[in-house]
Amino acid sequence: MTLNELLEKVTATQVEDSKLYFITRILKNDVKKSSKVMDKYLFKVYQVDIDDEIRQYLYDSSKEQLKYVIKKEFEMIDYDVISDDTEHLFTYSMKNKALSFSDVVCNQLSSTPPKVMSIDGIVSDIEELWAYCIGFNDIKKSDWIYTFRKIQSGKVAVDEKENQKTKIKVIRTLFNTKSKKLELLKGETVNLDKQIDCVYYDETFYIIKKGYFEQIVGIQEEFKEEAKQVVSKMKETNMIYGLEKIEEKIESNPAIHKKLVRISRIGNYRDITPAVIKKMEKVCRKYGDKLNTREGKLSIEDEKDIDMVLKMLADYYKTGDVTGKPYGTFAGKQLEIKP
Repeated sequence: MTLNELLEKVTATQVEDSKLYFITRILKNDVKKSSKVMDKYLFKVYQVDIDDEIRQYLYDSSKEQLKYVIKKEFEMIDYDVISDDTEHLFTYSMKNKALSFSDVVCNQLSSTPPKVMSIDGIVSDIEELWAYCIGFNDIKKSDWIYTFRKIQSGKVAVDEKENQKTKIKVIRTLFNTKSKKLELLKGETVNLDKQIDCVYYDETFYIIKKGYFEQIVGIQEEFKEEAKQVVSKMKETNMIYGLEKIEEKIESNPAIHKKLVRISRIGNYRDITPAVIKKMEKVCRKYGDKLNTREGKLSIEDEKDIDMVLKMLADYYKTGDVTGKPYGTFAGKQLEIKP
């Protein structure tokens, strides 16, 4: 299905039938440190009663965002870990996906979620406001489409809490354009903007903002765990010095996670031999790069070494069959050559 078709479906719905949901993420009790990140959390859906003005705003802004993305005419491709979303839209099928978030789209939204009585009532030390969702239903009330947007912690204000570091009481204010006065804003607030991170329809996510989508469904945190695992497996090859420097980067630089996940999926690190390393050195020289080696093994001493080792293990350098032009990218899907 295309975004145009999704827009047509949303446009065919009645504004009064649209609904707003809050999604919270809950840390499970007695979670083991060794548990996968995706197994550490549960997600819970709440329905939020809204007035007609907010409902109309959400309805109109959702259509505007879809139209805006459609105008860009991005190519739609299957979700890929390493590809960025600057020139593509991604689809992500939830069929047979063992994600905790699956329960949100497969069960909770289609049932009757509990209604929000107060924001304070659904936010605690173990439960956090995670995302909001807008549901659009057809006239027959049988064909739901959902849009999702990640909620950042700074967009939620529950009460007038003191700043724990400065002990200064924080108040929320609003400038009233009618009275021309700055007034005290009372109650609980959540900022809802015009952005859409992804659309869900018929067991498939249509991803507009890849990074936020990965946060919402819990994939992003899993990348870090998988990155740690692949470095542990690299150590077992006994062919790379200095892997502790990559481990340090995993803790401080999320950008390296996806590269390591990519390397994990390709699996080239399993076949490192002195002969393979010689070939890597030759490739690097061809493109004016230098691969650091020691005693016939890969050696990591600084950030440049990290970059080159990751490039070699990810088959970073590629050549187009038609033009013969060289390219450098971590992305790409392995193809079978047919006889």
